[in-house]
Amino acid sequence: MLTPSLRKRSRKMLLELKPILDEINDRVEQKEYVPHDPVQFMHAFSGKKDMEIAGFLAATMAWGRRDVVIDKVDDLLRRMEYDPHAFVMNYTQQEYGRFRAFRHRTFKPIDIHGLILTLQEIYTVYADLEAFWAACYRSGMEQNRPFLAVFNEQFFSHSSDLAERTRKHVSNPEKGSPCKRLYMFLRWTIRKNSPVDPGIWSFMQASELLIPLDVHVARQARKFGLLTRRSNDWKAVNQLTNTLAILNPEDPARYDYALFGIGALDYSLPLKYHLNKV
Repeated sequence: MLTPSLRKRSRKMLLELKPILDEINDRVEQKEYVPHDPVQFMHAFSGKKDMEIAGFLAATMAWGRRDVVIDKVDDLLRRMEYDPHAFVMNYTQQEYGRFRAFRHRTFKPIDIHGLILTLQEIYTVYADLEAFWAACYRSGMEQNRPFLAVFNEQFFSHSSDLAERTRKHVSNPEKGSPCKRLYMFLRWTIRKNSPVDPGIWSFMQASELLIPLDVHVARQARKFGLLTRRSNDWKAVNQLTNTLAILNPEDPARYDYALFGIGALDYSLPLKYHLNKV
């Protein structure tokens, strides 16, 4: 039996939905959101390098229940003495014992070890983590490839001691991944003037961000006719972002707050706006 196609919202219907989604965005994107989200670990620091390392590690580990993720990231940063940049730069094989008892789902000590050594090499070569991302962004433009694919290649090329298994923790759009955690990290670092997203980087514009697509966001997007692709993959991310860009071309990823709020924080829309049963 064929799966029925999902209905797509027309442009007129999209614009009717815009004020409702914008209102939910405004209600969710508040400073009170921060203590309940892994983004809090960027807010825990004032120095750019500490913020970007804490944010990257928090985003990399952000799968599963948010409260569990927060506990695990806090555990990891405590093992790094809540001084992430200094810890990364001074890390040696002798420090590996700090992580022996650390686990988060499939994230193991050997993965922490490889990521820290990779970050150490990047900070040795580049002024900071943003400079590395910016170089990947420029290369992606030159090669006409998703720049996260270039990031994936270049990130792992800087590792001096990386287990093959660690590669699965950093997504690659050229393998079809939606790259949810990487785009969540970019939302944190790129979006300006937000009570939640610190916006400490400037190498790209908020208008270029893609939506961080997880199961909650995808389910709500399909329910309201914003997304018709059934697979949660790279094509779905681009389709949904293109739709949301009609509502806010300067900042389409902001609707992550509304769609997450509808899916996970008990915000709701009237039934007349539901297009599909999912």
